[in-house]
Amino acid sequence: MTPASDVEPAPFDPQRPFRRRTALAAGVTAKRLRGPEFRQLTWGVYVDAALPVTPRLLAQATVVPFDATAFARHASAARIHGTPIPVLPDEHVTVLEPTHRRRRRGTVCHLRTTAVITVVDGTRVSSYRQMFVELAELLSLVDLVVVGDWLVRRKGVEPEQLRAFCADSTLPGAALAREAASYVRERVDSPMETRLRMLLVLAGLPEPAVNPTLRAHDGAPRRRYDLHYPASNTIVEYDGRQHAEREEQWESDLERREAIDDDHARLLVVTAKGIYQHPERTVDKVWRTLRERGEPNVPARLSDAWRRHFPGRGE
Repeated sequence: MTPASDVEPAPFDPQRPFRRRTALAAGVTAKRLRGPEFRQLTWGVYVDAALPVTPRLLAQATVVPFDATAFARHASAARIHGTPIPVLPDEHVTVLEPTHRRRRRGTVCHLRTTAVITVVDGTRVSSYRQMFVELAELLSLVDLVVVGDWLVRRKGVEPEQLRAFCADSTLPGAALAREAASYVRERVDSPMETRLRMLLVLAGLPEPAVNPTLRAHDGAPRRRYDLHYPASNTIVEYDGRQHAEREEQWESDLERREAIDDDHARLLVVTAKGIYQHPERTVDKVWRTLRERGEPNVPARLSDAWRRHFPGRGE
């Protein structure tokens, strides 16, 4: 881990959250700060009023009142990195010295003597891998796997590196992080694809291939599908429906599904309702199809482990 070190305060920049005293030292009068030119984000922290107030901006503002070695962590780090997480209360800041702790409403202040940090748009923040372990204190297993898949797909984090970091971590969330990291995969295109895959795997079904490129007889790439069971040529796809209103997307989907018929494959389409409202129907549909089509290692009886992660909403 990187030891604590002295960090120079950032110069005054109204496009980033700044302290009142920083603005006054830069020649901005108190009257200007109270006027329409600036917006107060939290007590004593301002920004250019033209900027939209986003979760990322608010997370950045949280770090400003603390000393220059403080950094955003947990959900605040996720917001700054742009990580897909559920809506969570509170911001989180870590300081490296006990004397640097501050009480601020809506902010949880942590203390650590060492940390692995990076800088994003001028704000010190937990590194991707450290953030993953920190989020294990706040997220469920499935939501944490969503984060892991996103880090691999969007930020270039290697799955083995993530697992190694979790294995060595002594942070409070390390145990759940290690479990979640074991499910993290490459090539996952969306959080809902992660949730669909986790629903099936937690039900005890064999793990499907993720976004494989299926090829023609001559080896040329033909198409990709979300989840694929190659032995039985069964395809499971998440359909978000928000794309179906676009004609070109609809035509592309139609062509792909016609190609599935040509390949003698079976396509199972799952929507958000099949994950959030009726997960039991999705699990049963995929299980029965795999058994009918002779997919190996399909259990005679499904596990109930998925139920606490996907409670559903009934009829």
